[in-house]
Amino acid sequence: MEIEGIRILAAAIMLSCAGVSTAIGFAMLGGKFLEGAARQPEMVPVLQTKLFIIAGLLDAFSAIAAVMGLLLIFT
Repeated sequence: MEIEGIRILAAAIMLSCAGVSTAIGFAMLGGKFLEGAARQPEMVPVLQTKLFIIAGLLDAFSAIAAVMGLLLIFT
């Protein structure tokens, strides 16, 4: 019974850290994009492409952490 509680606690920590780090990452990413777009408006299409690539990678991290957390809970 004690091991089950530890697994649930580990999954909760994993999911919460993934959520918080993704939120911080998106906030920093958006801020830097707006800063770069304000400095060089002609570079917005290039910056936007890079923004979407990084956002996809950032979101993939949280999705992987969520799947691992759910695996810990349900196995």
